[in-house]
Amino acid sequence: MSRLDAQLAFLAEADRLKSVLRATTLHDASRRENSAEHSWHVMLHALVLAEHAARPVDISRVLTMLLLHDLVEIDAGDTPIHGDHDPAEQEAREQAAADRIFGLLPEDQRDGLRAIWEEFEAAESDDAVFAKSIDRVQPVLSNLASGGGTWPEYNVTPEQLETRVGTKVSRGAPALWSGLSDRINAWFAGR
Repeated sequence: MSRLDAQLAFLAEADRLKSVLRATTLHDASRRENSAEHSWHVMLHALVLAEHAARPVDISRVLTMLLLHDLVEIDAGDTPIHGDHDPAEQEAREQAAADRIFGLLPEDQRDGLRAIWEEFEAAESDDAVFAKSIDRVQPVLSNLASGGGTWPEYNVTPEQLETRVGTKVSRGAPALWSGLSDRINAWFAGR
């Protein structure tokens, strides 16, 4: 297979991300978003909200991480953060998916893009910490815009939201989480 054939095969496979439905609905609550839409939207969030990063970030690296971060859902599916799942089993499925999907690329691109995906997953660098924060913020905003979205369906509590989302967002964008807290508290108080 030529280099171009491998690249085109990878891009064709990536199109399948458009078919992976997520738990989060669109802001207008008309339907659930797909993972490709989420990837685009979360990249836009990062671009607009980069000034709120706790530490300086390289926005082009953050955008690359967010572009790649959910490709593994083509094989592993979306795992709602408030759903019940085995984290070890999910990680194994995602690693196998990363092997297969990134493995479609020529070796240099496979290794480079896989390394960026791994960096995002590890969430240790400033870029990855901010990217993870923004990945958690976008569904919160969608749920708030859609009258709670899927929070009632998953029986989400304020404590659960703080533990599963707030701590991660606060790590990479504390001012952003602080700014959202009043809106979140108001939604829960109004229930």
